[in-house]
Amino acid sequence: MSDRIRIRGLEVFANHGVYEEETKLGQKFLVDVSLHLDTRKAGFSDDIHDSVDYGSVCHFITKYMKEHTFRLLEAVAEQLAGELLLQLPKVGRVDLEIRKPWAPIGLPLTEVAVSVSRGWHTVYLSVGSNLGDRAGYLRFAYDRLSSIPYIRDVRISSLYETAPYGVTEQPPFLNAAVSLGTLYTPCELLDLLHAVEAEAGRERKVHWGPRTLDLDVLFYDDCVLEQKDLVVPHPDMVNRMFVLEPLAELCPGKVHPVLGKTVLQMRQELQRTGA
Repeated sequence: MSDRIRIRGLEVFANHGVYEEETKLGQKFLVDVSLHLDTRKAGFSDDIHDSVDYGSVCHFITKYMKEHTFRLLEAVAEQLAGELLLQLPKVGRVDLEIRKPWAPIGLPLTEVAVSVSRGWHTVYLSVGSNLGDRAGYLRFAYDRLSSIPYIRDVRISSLYETAPYGVTEQPPFLNAAVSLGTLYTPCELLDLLHAVEAEAGRERKVHWGPRTLDLDVLFYDDCVLEQKDLVVPHPDMVNRMFVLEPLAELCPGKVHPVLGKTVLQMRQELQRTGA
């Protein structure tokens, strides 16, 4: 998204800093922010409701920085960027720089600054359950994810009953796919999903064993990531009809960033193999 609204040099007198005199006496901060959004509709309608009121944004930034106190500029920037994205649903990304011209370091300098770029990411999950009230656990996952501030626009596919995969001597699964927007990084999201699984009573005793709730990250934007506890896109999704079938409901045209195939193509190819 190349359209943006820029605010430069907003002066805010606030009480942030490591030293006691900074939090007591306060000092001047300068804020630069770029709001990434589609301005085309506003360009034709000439209506502020189709855009973002940058005056209101300036007042929000000033109020937030005055009412909250942080020791580090990094914390000010991180928390403020997140709040702006939560408050401005039309904005997909925020580039924010907070400058401190009066930094008390005992040496001459123009300013110190912290810059961050934060935005919404599109994620697809596989959800499943084969213990207890399976549909109830899937509803719990949907409701719990929908209640988290850094997650929005949660959608869930139809539910599919499928035979167990890997360890076959266990009850059948109820599976679905979920799409959502999030401000979390992939690893932060994984930690959150594990916490939601734990809330649903999941116990990790047997690999691919029975579970009350299973939440797997399938896609995170077009990110390609390989870490010890997280591989994205999911490495085995291409072999799992119980993943591809519900996923094709939500994003049939989503292209796998490694294989170069759409979800629909992967489902059709797996279907042809008879797996």
